[in-house]
Amino acid sequence: MSSLAQARCFQHVSREAVARCPSCERFHCRECVTEHDGRMICRLCLDALVESEAKSSSGFFTSLRGWALAGAGYFLAVYVFYKIGAVLLSIPSKFHSGGFLD
Repeated sequence: MSSLAQARCFQHVSREAVARCPSCERFHCRECVTEHDGRMICRLCLDALVESEAKSSSGFFTSLRGWALAGAGYFLAVYVFYKIGAVLLSIPSKFHSGGFLD
């Protein structure tokens, strides 16, 4: 195991390494690493991570969950407006015509 002070970049052999990717455990220069979720990770490992997250988040059940949440939001909005209408209808018509001021 070589130390970081003597390590060279995996992709750019002429450059000094500044970080070691925790996924592939290779040394990389500043241009080859990026910060993701509080850790330095190389571009290749980041691409693989993003691709696996995209595959796991797509599918029928994810789509079904989205439609269920949208439907629940719609019915909640209809219920709230129905209750507001019921409260407004319960106000006597005398109030609207100014009969309570007499």
